[in-house]
Amino acid sequence: MAHLLMIESWVGAMSSLLPRAINESGHRFTFLTRDLHHYLRAAPAHPHPLLAADNVLTADTNDVATLLDHVERLHAVLRFDGVISSCDYYLPTVARVAAHLGLPGPDPHAVERACRKDLTRTALRDAGVPGPRFALADDWPALAKAAAELGYPLVVKPVDLCAGMHVRKVAGESELREAFAALEAFPVNARNQPRVRTVLLEELLTGPEVSVETVTTDGATHVVGVTDKSIAGDPWFVESGHMFPADLPTDEAAAVAVAAIEALGLDHGVAHTEVKLTPDGPKLVEVNPRPAGNQITELVRRVTGIDLPSAYAQLAVGERPELRPADTGVRSAAICFLLPPRSGLVAAVHGTETLGTAPDVVEWKVKGAGHRAGDPTSNNSYLGHVVVTDPAGLGARARAERLVGGLSVDYAEESE
Repeated sequence: MAHLLMIESWVGAMSSLLPRAINESGHRFTFLTRDLHHYLRAAPAHPHPLLAADNVLTADTNDVATLLDHVERLHAVLRFDGVISSCDYYLPTVARVAAHLGLPGPDPHAVERACRKDLTRTALRDAGVPGPRFALADDWPALAKAAAELGYPLVVKPVDLCAGMHVRKVAGESELREAFAALEAFPVNARNQPRVRTVLLEELLTGPEVSVETVTTDGATHVVGVTDKSIAGDPWFVESGHMFPADLPTDEAAAVAVAAIEALGLDHGVAHTEVKLTPDGPKLVEVNPRPAGNQITELVRRVTGIDLPSAYAQLAVGERPELRPADTGVRSAAICFLLPPRSGLVAAVHGTETLGTAPDVVEWKVKGAGHRAGDPTSNNSYLGHVVVTDPAGLGARARAERLVGGLSVDYAEESE
């Protein structure tokens, strides 16, 4: 039985899927966090799965130099076999800790390149991996100049945030200034880490978007499959749903993803790589050096039997995961998200009565009365979701979309 050190986690689906995967792989874990209340707040009604760890410890996970010394002392007592996290903000830290302790893991510099969109863009351009035209800027004059040279419309991205936060389309300089001001007003991320001020500008890519789910061992990348996605909320890019497998031609997209993983130097781990299928061919959006979020890994598992969080945990302790698909009796699986029409205090979500009795619905969840909804500008704003499987073919997405389309949101009246 191997012992994993988990340094921080997302508080969404992966915060339960990864602990489950570790346990089902026959291993155990210690959880290390700088703020235990961050996880207690995420699950106030019941114990959080992360707190079922063998040990729950606190340390300043944002101070990497001090953390390396602290974890080395813990390792002398607890003996870790691997280090892991599901949270993008700590993936470079995990890679550095694993290297410091001599444990399995990817090259820390490769993980840093993948987690920083500016470093990714530069590395992939230099390697000839197809992607959008882009520019980087650190202040307003440089940003405005770069935008004029690239030509509108453009996509503005922070280089170090997740879940689509502050990613938006801009049609002209006034919208660009608005986007820049919003980024300037957001100097630290949700984990109190100072943000990089660099702003990424990209040409607007058109066409459907897919994600390529892969596992890399000893420098060889295995494509598990390709997921398609739907986007909502213009000028924002909110992921409103996913289906596995994608109902699109995907061989070229998979090839671009593998090329990107190799160019970044990611020689060990699970990756979730987003690719846009443009009229000029597939172009790389970003590489995420961890399992997909938004329950995509559950869609993959229901169709293929391959559990990517388990593969991720096995790789972290130096094991080679089994990636042979099984016949699960499911041909497609999809998730569709309920987005809030606007911000405000939710009074009720109507239309859920049919979800509990529909035979093809394998999971559903909605926020309860009293939840304060934000504006639908990122993947952090969901009010609920429905997961559907189809044993006959590629009908899961359409069915999930119909079910979520039957839901409606009432808001409570609030005094000024």
